[in-house]
Amino acid sequence: MSGEKDLEQLKKEAAAKAKAAALAKLKAKEQAESSAETPEVPAAEEESLDLAKQKAAAAAKAKAAALAKLKAKEQAESSAETPEAPAAEGESLDLAKQKAAAAAKAKAAALAKLKAKEQAESSTETPEAPAAEEESLDLAKQKAAAAAKAKAAALAKLKAKEQAESPAETPEAPAAEEESLDLAKQKAAAAAKAKAAAAAKAKAAALAKQAGGESATSDDGADEKAKAIAAAKAKAAAAAKAKAAALAKQAGGESATSDAGDDEKAKAIAAAKAKAAAAAKAKLAAQGKETGGAGDDEKAKAIAAAKAKAAAAAAAKAKAAGSAGESAPVEEKKPSVNQPYLDKYVKVIEEHLGKEVLADFYINNLSKDVPTLVAKPDTYYRVAEFLKYNEQLGFDYLSELHGGDFETHMEVYAHLYSYKNRQSVALKVKIDRDEPTIDSLQPLWPGADWPECEAYDLLGIKFKGHPNLYRIMLGEEWVGHPLRKDYEPYDVEV
Repeated sequence: MSGEKDLEQLKKEAAAKAKAAALAKLKAKEQAESSAETPEVPAAEEESLDLAKQKAAAAAKAKAAALAKLKAKEQAESSAETPEAPAAEGESLDLAKQKAAAAAKAKAAALAKLKAKEQAESSTETPEAPAAEEESLDLAKQKAAAAAKAKAAALAKLKAKEQAESPAETPEAPAAEEESLDLAKQKAAAAAKAKAAAAAKAKAAALAKQAGGESATSDDGADEKAKAIAAAKAKAAAAAKAKAAALAKQAGGESATSDAGDDEKAKAIAAAKAKAAAAAKAKLAAQGKETGGAGDDEKAKAIAAAKAKAAAAAAAKAKAAGSAGESAPVEEKKPSVNQPYLDKYVKVIEEHLGKEVLADFYINNLSKDVPTLVAKPDTYYRVAEFLKYNEQLGFDYLSELHGGDFETHMEVYAHLYSYKNRQSVALKVKIDRDEPTIDSLQPLWPGADWPECEAYDLLGIKFKGHPNLYRIMLGEEWVGHPLRKDYEPYDVEV
């Protein structure tokens, strides 16, 4: 709403200015023509006419501003008291607008009449008024009439927009009215602030003027106060510094005395220990000196007695063992439950491969009585292949493979299992320690791949026929094989 009011006011001012400019232009033209024909037109008359025009324009502006202010006040009151805008109010507003338009038209007519009078007076003096003057006057009238019509149309359009925005069902005041009210409040607050600032400034000026004579004394007093404050601060700082130094000195003395006390205690303890050791040594020396050769004889006798006692105990133990052996016979060791399996494996192998392929066979009591076959180096792969593919045996799974260094030789140990028969067997081979080389079992059981790489890495055993034998843990640059009994670290820090 406030924006539309400002727009209407700007239109009014623009129309008034255009009207005044047209009149001034017309007047200048008339003056130019009259000066050419009748140069005796007095200057006082022109000034009075211009003054009258200015007054008329100022009165029109003031009237328009008063109307706008009155309209805003009425709208504010109506929104506060009666939220339902009645139709009578709209009609009164239209009436006010019509009155303003009529007043503007009357003013334009008066100005035109005044202009016509001036032209008539000038025509009595100069009857040869040109036709161009009449045309310019008609043009000015048409412009004034068009401005009045445009103003009336704008007022009607504004009224229609206001009615559309503020219907009877919405009693709330429009946001534009609130904005205009807030703007008025802000202006009032700004004016109050300005007034207060001016008052404060005036008061400060008065105080400064009043304190003009006392400035010298006050400056002296301020200097003295500042000096006193600075002196007090310096004194407090010096006192704090002295106190801190005293505390530090005291703490240093205490720490020095405590360190000295600790050193003295340590020295005393060491001295006491040394004294006790010296006393014990002296006592032993005195005892040895008193006994002399007799002490050595006693020692020899005690040693001989201990030896005789130990020999008698050993003889008694042996006698007891002999008597027990005679009375109770030694129980025979029961065969392992896996012995029949071992006998079966050996029988099948000897029947198909011959007796010379196995170097030994036994039940390993230290490893859950597993049947163990010891193959020769040249028959190791043949025996392993037979254990896997023979229908009676069928050891199709390799569960373990590792090597060992026995100083005189090396061994490779493979643990096999048959899922068909649910039986197990261990296959071993003894190889040369200096050149440990044996056939690889990877072609038979692919699971032997990494275990054989591990045995090669840690023991140096080479497996012939392995597809990718490499040092799986330490790398090819490592010197030596750590699980060999003669391994010496190349780097002593490792």
